[in-house]
Amino acid sequence: MERYGLHFLVAILFATFALVFFIFQPFLIALILAAVFAVVLNPVYELVKSYMRRWPSTAALVTVFATFVLVLVPLAALGTQIGIEASNLYWSLTEGDARGSVTTLVLQLESQLVSYVPSARGITGSMASHISEYSESGLRWILQNMGSAFSGIASFLVSFFVFTIALYYLLRDGGELKERLVELSPLKDSDDRSVVQRLEVAVNSVIKGTISIALLQGLLAAIGFWLFGVPNSALWGTVASIAALIPGVGTALIFVPAVLFLGVAGNMFGAIGLAIWGIIIVGGVDNLVRPYLIGSGTSLHPLPILLSVLGGITFFGPVGIFLGPLAIALFFALLSIYSDSRHYHHH
Repeated sequence: MERYGLHFLVAILFATFALVFFIFQPFLIALILAAVFAVVLNPVYELVKSYMRRWPSTAALVTVFATFVLVLVPLAALGTQIGIEASNLYWSLTEGDARGSVTTLVLQLESQLVSYVPSARGITGSMASHISEYSESGLRWILQNMGSAFSGIASFLVSFFVFTIALYYLLRDGGELKERLVELSPLKDSDDRSVVQRLEVAVNSVIKGTISIALLQGLLAAIGFWLFGVPNSALWGTVASIAALIPGVGTALIFVPAVLFLGVAGNMFGAIGLAIWGIIIVGGVDNLVRPYLIGSGTSLHPLPILLSVLGGITFFGPVGIFLGPLAIALFFALLSIYSDSRHYHHH
Protein backbone atom coordinates (compact mmCIF):
# COMPACT_ATOMS: atom_id res chain seq x y z
CA MET A 1 0.00 0.00 0.00
CA GLU A 2 2.95 2.24 0.85
CA ARG A 3 3.99 2.15 -2.82
CA TYR A 4 0.57 3.21 -4.06
CA GLY A 5 0.63 6.11 -1.64
CA LEU A 6 3.95 7.24 -3.08
CA HIS A 7 2.73 6.87 -6.68
CA PHE A 8 -0.39 8.85 -5.84
CA LEU A 9 1.73 11.58 -4.26
CA VAL A 10 3.99 11.74 -7.32
CA ALA A 11 0.95 11.93 -9.64
CA ILE A 12 -0.56 14.77 -7.63
CA LEU A 13 2.82 16.50 -7.48
CA PHE A 14 3.04 16.37 -11.28
CA ALA A 15 -0.51 17.67 -11.69
CA THR A 16 0.09 20.62 -9.37
CA PHE A 17 3.45 21.25 -11.02
CA ALA A 18 1.69 21.49 -14.39
CA LEU A 19 -0.89 23.84 -12.88
CA VAL A 20 1.79 26.08 -11.36
CA PHE A 21 3.66 26.04 -14.66
CA PHE A 22 0.61 27.31 -16.55
CA ILE A 23 -0.07 29.96 -13.90
CA PHE A 24 3.54 31.20 -14.12
CA GLN A 25 3.83 30.66 -17.86
CA PRO A 26 3.09 34.29 -18.92
CA PHE A 27 5.94 35.45 -16.66
CA LEU A 28 8.43 32.64 -17.27
CA ILE A 29 10.61 34.62 -19.63
CA ALA A 30 10.63 37.62 -17.26
CA LEU A 31 11.57 35.32 -14.36
CA ILE A 32 14.33 33.53 -16.27
CA LEU A 33 15.73 36.88 -17.42
CA ALA A 34 15.62 38.17 -13.86
CA ALA A 35 17.60 35.10 -12.76
CA VAL A 36 20.19 35.69 -15.51
CA PHE A 37 20.58 39.34 -14.57
CA ALA A 38 20.77 38.42 -10.89
CA VAL A 39 23.73 36.11 -11.58
CA VAL A 40 25.50 38.68 -13.74
CA LEU A 41 24.81 41.56 -11.33
CA ASN A 42 25.65 39.63 -8.17
CA PRO A 43 29.21 41.03 -7.95
CA VAL A 44 27.79 44.56 -8.32
CA TYR A 45 25.26 43.86 -5.58
CA GLU A 46 27.96 42.48 -3.27
CA LEU A 47 30.03 45.60 -3.89
CA VAL A 48 27.11 47.92 -3.09
CA LYS A 49 26.25 45.79 -0.05
CA SER A 50 29.79 46.10 1.30
CA TYR A 51 29.10 49.84 1.67
CA MET A 52 25.69 49.28 3.32
CA ARG A 53 26.18 46.21 5.45
CA ARG A 54 23.06 46.84 7.54
CA TRP A 55 20.68 47.32 4.60
CA PRO A 56 20.79 44.44 2.10
CA SER A 57 17.33 45.45 0.79
CA THR A 58 18.48 48.97 -0.01
CA ALA A 59 21.61 47.58 -1.66
CA ALA A 60 19.42 45.38 -3.88
CA LEU A 61 17.23 48.39 -4.77
CA VAL A 62 20.25 50.51 -5.63
CA THR A 63 21.63 47.74 -7.86
CA VAL A 64 18.29 47.33 -9.69
CA PHE A 65 17.96 51.08 -10.18
CA ALA A 66 21.53 51.41 -11.46
CA THR A 67 20.89 48.58 -13.93
CA PHE A 68 17.86 50.42 -15.32
CA VAL A 69 19.66 53.70 -15.73
CA LEU A 70 22.88 52.28 -17.16
CA VAL A 71 21.61 49.32 -19.20
CA LEU A 72 17.90 49.22 -19.91
CA VAL A 73 17.21 52.87 -20.71
CA PRO A 74 20.00 53.10 -23.33
CA LEU A 75 18.89 49.72 -24.74
CA ALA A 76 15.31 50.95 -25.09
CA ALA A 77 16.46 54.16 -26.78
CA LEU A 78 18.71 52.18 -29.12
CA GLY A 79 15.87 49.77 -29.89
CA THR A 80 13.61 52.68 -30.85
CA GLN A 81 16.32 54.19 -33.04
CA ILE A 82 16.89 50.84 -34.78
CA GLY A 83 13.13 50.52 -35.36
CA ILE A 84 13.00 53.99 -36.92
CA GLU A 85 15.99 53.31 -39.18
CA ALA A 86 14.67 49.90 -40.23
CA SER A 87 11.31 51.39 -41.22
CA ASN A 88 13.06 54.28 -43.00
CA LEU A 89 15.17 51.85 -44.98
CA TYR A 90 12.06 49.79 -45.77
CA TRP A 91 10.14 52.85 -46.96
CA SER A 92 13.00 54.22 -49.05
CA LEU A 93 13.16 50.81 -50.76
CA THR A 94 9.42 50.43 -51.33
CA GLU A 95 8.18 54.03 -51.35
CA GLY A 96 9.82 57.40 -51.22
CA ASP A 97 12.12 58.31 -54.08
CA ALA A 98 11.13 55.27 -56.11
CA ARG A 99 7.44 56.20 -55.88
CA GLY A 100 8.06 59.84 -56.91
CA SER A 101 10.14 58.92 -59.94
CA VAL A 102 7.50 56.35 -61.01
CA THR A 103 4.80 59.04 -61.02
CA THR A 104 6.90 61.49 -63.07
CA LEU A 105 7.76 58.68 -65.48
CA VAL A 106 4.07 57.81 -65.89
CA LEU A 107 3.20 61.48 -66.48
CA GLN A 108 5.91 61.77 -69.14
CA LEU A 109 4.67 58.58 -70.78
CA GLU A 110 1.13 59.89 -70.75
CA SER A 111 2.07 63.18 -72.43
CA GLN A 112 3.93 61.13 -75.07
CA LEU A 113 1.00 58.75 -75.49
CA VAL A 114 -1.75 61.33 -75.74
CA SER A 115 -0.25 62.79 -78.92
CA TYR A 116 -0.56 59.32 -80.53
CA VAL A 117 -3.53 57.85 -78.67
CA PRO A 118 -5.93 60.59 -77.55
CA SER A 119 -7.96 58.18 -75.40
CA ALA A 120 -4.95 57.52 -73.14
CA ARG A 121 -5.58 60.73 -71.20
CA GLY A 122 -6.29 60.03 -67.51
CA ILE A 123 -4.19 56.86 -67.18
CA THR A 124 -2.17 58.65 -64.52
CA GLY A 125 -5.32 59.51 -62.62
CA SER A 126 -6.46 55.89 -62.51
CA MET A 127 -2.99 54.73 -61.48
CA ALA A 128 -2.88 57.33 -58.73
CA SER A 129 -6.28 56.21 -57.46
CA HIS A 130 -5.06 52.58 -57.39
CA ILE A 131 -2.03 53.66 -55.43
CA SER A 132 -4.17 55.54 -52.90
CA GLU A 133 -6.46 52.48 -52.58
CA TYR A 134 -3.45 50.35 -51.69
CA SER A 135 -2.15 52.83 -49.15
CA GLU A 136 -5.63 53.07 -47.61
CA SER A 137 -5.84 49.31 -47.15
CA GLY A 138 -2.35 49.42 -45.67
CA LEU A 139 -3.41 52.09 -43.19
CA ARG A 140 -6.55 50.11 -42.34
CA TRP A 141 -4.37 47.07 -41.59
CA ILE A 142 -2.15 49.17 -39.31
CA LEU A 143 -5.17 50.54 -37.44
CA GLN A 144 -6.65 47.07 -36.99
CA ASN A 145 -3.39 45.82 -35.54
CA MET A 146 -2.94 48.78 -33.20
CA GLY A 147 -5.13 47.00 -30.64
CA SER A 148 -2.83 44.00 -30.47
CA ALA A 149 0.18 46.32 -30.29
CA PHE A 150 -1.32 48.10 -27.27
CA SER A 151 -2.19 44.83 -25.54
CA GLY A 152 1.41 43.87 -26.33
CA ILE A 153 2.60 47.03 -24.57
CA ALA A 154 0.35 46.25 -21.59
CA SER A 155 1.67 42.69 -21.27
CA PHE A 156 5.22 44.00 -21.73
CA LEU A 157 4.69 46.42 -18.82
CA VAL A 158 3.38 43.58 -16.63
CA SER A 159 6.37 41.39 -17.55
CA PHE A 160 8.71 44.32 -16.90
CA PHE A 161 7.15 44.80 -13.48
CA VAL A 162 7.56 41.07 -12.71
CA PHE A 163 11.16 41.21 -13.96
CA THR A 164 11.97 44.17 -11.68
CA ILE A 165 10.44 42.64 -8.55
CA ALA A 166 12.02 39.23 -9.25
CA LEU A 167 15.44 40.78 -9.88
CA TYR A 168 15.22 42.63 -6.57
CA TYR A 169 14.33 39.53 -4.55
CA LEU A 170 16.80 37.29 -6.37
CA LEU A 171 19.63 39.72 -5.66
CA ARG A 172 18.63 40.05 -2.02
CA ASP A 173 17.69 36.43 -1.22
CA GLY A 174 19.49 34.60 -4.04
CA GLY A 175 21.91 32.77 -1.73
CA GLU A 176 19.14 31.44 0.52
CA LEU A 177 17.02 30.47 -2.47
CA LYS A 178 19.93 28.54 -3.96
CA GLU A 179 20.38 26.57 -0.72
CA ARG A 180 16.64 25.81 -0.53
CA LEU A 181 16.64 24.51 -4.12
CA VAL A 182 19.66 22.33 -3.39
CA GLU A 183 17.85 20.86 -0.35
CA LEU A 184 14.56 20.27 -2.20
CA SER A 185 15.97 18.84 -5.42
CA PRO A 186 15.99 15.04 -5.71
CA LEU A 187 19.56 14.98 -7.05
CA LYS A 188 22.54 14.60 -4.73
CA ASP A 189 23.37 17.92 -3.10
CA SER A 190 26.87 17.85 -4.57
CA ASP A 191 25.36 17.36 -8.05
CA ASP A 192 22.93 20.23 -7.44
CA ARG A 193 25.71 22.52 -6.40
CA SER A 194 27.73 21.61 -9.44
CA VAL A 195 24.70 22.22 -11.74
CA VAL A 196 24.18 25.62 -10.12
CA GLN A 197 27.87 26.41 -10.31
CA ARG A 198 28.16 25.35 -13.94
CA LEU A 199 25.11 27.39 -14.83
CA GLU A 200 26.59 30.42 -13.10
CA VAL A 201 29.87 29.94 -14.95
CA ALA A 202 27.95 29.55 -18.22
CA VAL A 203 25.85 32.65 -17.58
CA ASN A 204 28.95 34.62 -16.72
CA SER A 205 31.02 33.40 -19.65
CA VAL A 206 28.23 33.59 -22.24
CA ILE A 207 26.35 36.72 -21.15
CA LYS A 208 29.19 38.68 -19.58
CA GLY A 209 31.75 37.51 -22.07
CA THR A 210 30.53 36.68 -25.54
CA ILE A 211 27.30 38.67 -25.59
CA SER A 212 28.47 41.83 -23.86
CA ILE A 213 31.54 41.88 -26.12
CA ALA A 214 29.30 41.49 -29.18
CA LEU A 215 27.03 44.32 -27.97
CA LEU A 216 30.05 46.52 -27.24
CA GLN A 217 31.49 45.84 -30.68
CA GLY A 218 28.12 46.59 -32.26
CA LEU A 219 27.92 49.88 -30.37
CA LEU A 220 31.45 50.89 -31.42
CA ALA A 221 30.67 49.85 -35.00
CA ALA A 222 27.52 52.02 -34.96
CA ILE A 223 29.56 54.99 -33.68
CA GLY A 224 32.11 54.41 -36.45
CA PHE A 225 29.40 54.17 -39.13
CA TRP A 226 27.84 57.39 -37.83
CA LEU A 227 31.19 59.23 -37.69
CA PHE A 228 32.24 58.27 -41.21
CA GLY A 229 28.87 58.74 -42.88
CA VAL A 230 27.35 55.28 -43.35
CA PRO A 231 23.54 55.73 -43.43
CA ASN A 232 21.30 53.91 -40.88
CA SER A 233 24.28 53.52 -38.54
CA ALA A 234 22.33 52.11 -35.56
CA LEU A 235 20.75 49.44 -37.75
CA TRP A 236 24.07 48.32 -39.21
CA GLY A 237 25.67 48.48 -35.77
CA THR A 238 23.08 45.96 -34.60
CA VAL A 239 23.83 43.71 -37.55
CA ALA A 240 27.52 44.05 -36.69
CA SER A 241 26.88 42.94 -33.10
CA ILE A 242 25.26 39.73 -34.38
CA ALA A 243 28.14 39.29 -36.83
CA ALA A 244 30.54 39.68 -33.88
CA LEU A 245 29.25 36.32 -32.62
CA ILE A 246 30.40 34.55 -35.77
CA PRO A 247 33.69 32.82 -34.94
CA GLY A 248 36.66 33.86 -37.05
CA VAL A 249 34.85 36.39 -39.21
CA GLY A 250 33.19 38.69 -36.70
CA THR A 251 32.46 42.32 -37.43
CA ALA A 252 34.59 42.26 -40.61
CA LEU A 253 31.46 40.81 -42.26
CA ILE A 254 29.83 44.25 -41.95
CA PHE A 255 32.90 46.51 -41.98
CA VAL A 256 34.33 45.34 -45.32
CA PRO A 257 31.09 46.08 -47.28
CA ALA A 258 30.68 49.40 -45.39
CA VAL A 259 34.22 50.49 -46.30
CA LEU A 260 33.64 49.45 -49.93
CA PHE A 261 30.31 51.33 -49.93
CA LEU A 262 32.03 54.54 -48.80
CA GLY A 263 34.82 53.99 -51.32
CA VAL A 264 32.40 53.47 -54.21
CA ALA A 265 30.39 56.50 -53.08
CA GLY A 266 33.60 58.50 -53.52
CA ASN A 267 34.16 59.21 -49.83
CA MET A 268 37.79 58.07 -49.66
CA PHE A 269 38.46 59.80 -46.34
CA GLY A 270 35.47 58.05 -44.79
CA ALA A 271 36.45 54.67 -46.22
CA ILE A 272 40.01 54.86 -44.89
CA GLY A 273 38.85 56.24 -41.55
CA LEU A 274 36.24 53.51 -41.13
CA ALA A 275 38.75 50.80 -42.05
CA ILE A 276 41.19 52.06 -39.39
CA TRP A 277 38.36 52.42 -36.84
CA GLY A 278 37.20 48.87 -37.57
CA ILE A 279 40.64 47.31 -37.23
CA ILE A 280 41.95 49.24 -34.23
CA ILE A 281 38.92 50.15 -32.11
CA VAL A 282 36.37 47.43 -32.86
CA GLY A 283 38.96 44.71 -33.37
CA GLY A 284 40.84 45.85 -30.28
CA VAL A 285 37.83 45.23 -28.04
CA ASP A 286 38.01 41.57 -28.89
CA ASN A 287 41.66 41.21 -27.92
CA LEU A 288 41.64 43.53 -24.89
CA VAL A 289 38.25 43.04 -23.27
CA ARG A 290 37.54 39.37 -23.94
CA PRO A 291 40.21 37.87 -21.63
CA TYR A 292 39.26 40.37 -18.92
CA LEU A 293 35.52 39.59 -19.08
CA ILE A 294 35.55 35.85 -19.61
CA GLY A 295 38.51 35.19 -17.37
CA SER A 296 39.28 31.56 -16.72
CA GLY A 297 35.63 30.38 -16.73
CA THR A 298 34.85 27.45 -18.98
CA SER A 299 33.51 29.06 -22.10
CA LEU A 300 31.31 27.37 -24.65
CA HIS A 301 32.59 27.12 -28.20
CA PRO A 302 31.54 30.20 -30.23
CA LEU A 303 29.56 28.13 -32.76
CA PRO A 304 26.90 26.77 -30.38
CA ILE A 305 26.67 30.26 -28.86
CA LEU A 306 26.01 31.84 -32.26
CA LEU A 307 23.44 29.19 -33.17
CA SER A 308 21.76 29.43 -29.78
CA VAL A 309 21.53 33.24 -30.06
CA LEU A 310 19.99 33.13 -33.56
CA GLY A 311 17.72 30.21 -32.65
CA GLY A 312 16.81 31.87 -29.37
CA ILE A 313 15.82 35.10 -31.13
CA THR A 314 13.68 33.12 -33.58
CA PHE A 315 12.02 31.16 -30.77
CA PHE A 316 11.65 33.71 -27.95
CA GLY A 317 12.00 37.06 -29.72
CA PRO A 318 14.71 39.55 -28.66
CA VAL A 319 14.93 37.94 -25.19
CA GLY A 320 16.34 34.86 -26.97
CA ILE A 321 19.76 36.57 -26.98
CA PHE A 322 19.97 35.46 -23.33
CA LEU A 323 17.64 32.46 -23.24
CA GLY A 324 19.13 30.54 -26.17
CA PRO A 325 22.67 30.28 -24.81
CA LEU A 326 21.30 29.60 -21.32
CA ALA A 327 19.30 26.60 -22.49
CA ILE A 328 22.40 25.21 -24.19
CA ALA A 329 24.56 25.88 -21.13
CA LEU A 330 22.06 24.10 -18.89
CA PHE A 331 21.93 21.16 -21.30
CA PHE A 332 25.73 20.83 -21.29
CA ALA A 333 25.88 21.15 -17.50
CA LEU A 334 23.31 18.40 -16.98
CA LEU A 335 24.94 16.25 -19.64
CA SER A 336 28.34 16.41 -17.99
CA ILE A 337 26.85 15.62 -14.58
CA TYR A 338 24.98 12.67 -16.07
CA SER A 339 28.17 11.33 -17.64
CA ASP A 340 30.05 11.88 -14.36
CA SER A 341 27.42 9.99 -12.37
CA ARG A 342 27.38 7.07 -14.84
CA HIS A 343 31.14 6.96 -14.70
CA TYR A 344 30.90 7.00 -10.91
CA HIS A 345 28.34 4.14 -10.82
CA HIS A 346 30.44 1.95 -13.08
CA HIS A 347 33.39 2.09 -10.72
